[in-house]
Amino acid sequence: MKKKNNDTDNVIYVDGPEEAAKSNLKNQNIKRQRNLLLILIGLFVVIGIIGFIYHMLNREYKGYKVLKTNDTNYENTANYIQFSGNLLKYTPDGVSYINANGDTVWTAGIDMKMPVAVASGNYAAVADLNGNVVCVFNNEGQVSSVTMPYTICDVDVANQGAFAVVLESEETNYINLYNKKGEIVYEIQTSIDKSGYPLDITISSDGEKLFTSYLNIGFTSVTNNLAAYNFGDVGQNTNADRMVGGYTFDDQVVPKLEFVDNDTVVAFGTKSITIYSMKEKPSETARIDFDYEIRSVFYSEKYIGVISDSTSDSEGTAETYDIHVYDLKGNLEFSDKINFAYDNIYAAPKEIIISGGNDCLIYRTNGHVKYNGKLSGNIISVVPNGNNLEYVVVYNNFTEIIKLSAEVVTEESPNEKEE
Repeated sequence: MKKKNNDTDNVIYVDGPEEAAKSNLKNQNIKRQRNLLLILIGLFVVIGIIGFIYHMLNREYKGYKVLKTNDTNYENTANYIQFSGNLLKYTPDGVSYINANGDTVWTAGIDMKMPVAVASGNYAAVADLNGNVVCVFNNEGQVSSVTMPYTICDVDVANQGAFAVVLESEETNYINLYNKKGEIVYEIQTSIDKSGYPLDITISSDGEKLFTSYLNIGFTSVTNNLAAYNFGDVGQNTNADRMVGGYTFDDQVVPKLEFVDNDTVVAFGTKSITIYSMKEKPSETARIDFDYEIRSVFYSEKYIGVISDSTSDSEGTAETYDIHVYDLKGNLEFSDKINFAYDNIYAAPKEIIISGGNDCLIYRTNGHVKYNGKLSGNIISVVPNGNNLEYVVVYNNFTEIIKLSAEVVTEESPNEKEE
């Protein structure tokens, strides 16, 4: 609407319908173009943020900074396992709990000829293989020590300290379940003639379920039998020996069993990996077949993995290995090659840490490499310390806390020594 600029004419003229429609259409087009531009800008911002987050979550770090160094003395004859987020050191003479700073929190004396150790949660059991003594520890020290009536063949421990042992006499095997104080909860007797020789056992986190692997050698055949036991109400109502399921393999041996969580059991065989669900009774949920020889296995609550000799290095001219990681449904997550002789594998919830000599390789569970390089010395252990990008690295005579860095140049430890 407009007013004519004339002193003698006070008439107001109004635009016609066609002119008004054109004006409205022009305004709408301007508004539409402005909104489209804002949407495009927002979309580019979101894409940029997603790209940045993806890059940060999957980037490969080239170096590291040493945040702290501690002098320690780690015996070459000692063995170490991950325990309560840190390390448990054990020798025939003693057991020590070592924290993230490399400090010895406590030490307990033992007298064993061939100690073996297992850990779950905040509890560990150390047993004298082919001997008679089992000691249970938590992160505050020794909880109990028990002398077994027969020779110890195998041991496993649950999150709350309950432990199971396989005992062997001349004609009978025993699978005994104890609480953390060393008080017997249940005893299972098996005949060597019928069941065979025990290869491995695994106990669930709550201590109520047990899986066993036995090798039965007959006159004309060799079979591997798996048996599942339930010490809760379900097993009590099933039969007298608490057995709630079993499986037989006549084409392979199953030397390793593991409850990766309270209701999932993985059987690592020489020709396949079988995954069982066992909330109460076992049922097979997945099977992974392979035609290569397994060198190592590793697992967490989210995935399982194997390492084998490299199939592409037929002449064996280099230390090269293949790594395969699967989810608990049997689906392949990723495969890759390891180009150094490894000694240790640590399966964390979100990453896999492989080390050998002074080489260290860290994978994310999606297969992206987080770090691939050399550290300050001969590595005994590498574990995350809970802070972003930080790790505790144990060497022969010192411990470092390091933080991964995008920089290629790596700080040398002030305690770096010839080893």
